[in-house]
Amino acid sequence: MKFFSLILTVFIGFGFLNAQTDAATVFIKSQYISMSGDTLPYRQLNPLVNFDDCGTEKRYPLVIFLHGSGERGNDNEKQLIHGSKMFADVKNRVQFPAFVIFPQCAENKRWVEVDWNLPAHDMPAEPSKYLQLVMDVIDVTCAKYPIDPDRIYVAGLSMGGFGTWDLISRFPDKFAAAIPICGGADLNQAPNIKQVPVWTFHGANDKVVKTQRTRDMVAAVKKAGGNMKYTEYPGVGHDSWNKTFAEPELLKWLFSQNLQNRK
Repeated sequence: MKFFSLILTVFIGFGFLNAQTDAATVFIKSQYISMSGDTLPYRQLNPLVNFDDCGTEKRYPLVIFLHGSGERGNDNEKQLIHGSKMFADVKNRVQFPAFVIFPQCAENKRWVEVDWNLPAHDMPAEPSKYLQLVMDVIDVTCAKYPIDPDRIYVAGLSMGGFGTWDLISRFPDKFAAAIPICGGADLNQAPNIKQVPVWTFHGANDKVVKTQRTRDMVAAVKKAGGNMKYTEYPGVGHDSWNKTFAEPELLKWLFSQNLQNRK
């Protein structure tokens, strides 16, 4: 830790980093346009290294973060409201160098086209258009940048929590770990994801997405033979992501996960 602190001090002291960096200034604006003409705006954070000169040996994790319903649109800005500061923090960027992508879902669309208020739902036969676009962006990013294919992660809150559960249910061998926050999943998918490292969160007083949605999924995975981490915050409503982002071990846990550990 002393060595890390020294390196961090040097970086800031010589002006290489701004300790109070605004997330909006370090997340680069980009967009993906599919062959059919569908557009997905997204913001991308790159590692604090000159990865163009790192050769083919060094590979970096990729994190996909799915926003909630309030951040939908096409301004390519609102999706950074929640969670981006954690990844843009200088200490975290030095300690956990990674590519981080915040895609933006269109207004009136959902990462998963299901009713969030229901006590349960069945996973749609196909991913939503916007989740498929997210998968396309992952492929494009992996082809363009030095991404470690064994360290691709997905996280999301509320509507994005549903999207996180949906992605690991469809592609359990694609994602090394997941952090779904106050979302819901298809309980029938529990056997498919029992080997995926998941740390899930929910507020005990959530009136928007029932807390029972997460409790039921945790129980279903346990019944299927898996074991996931679950943190429930007493007295907290729907905004459980604020406490989640303050968890001191969150990023350490996330970046320690590797697909190779499952083989």
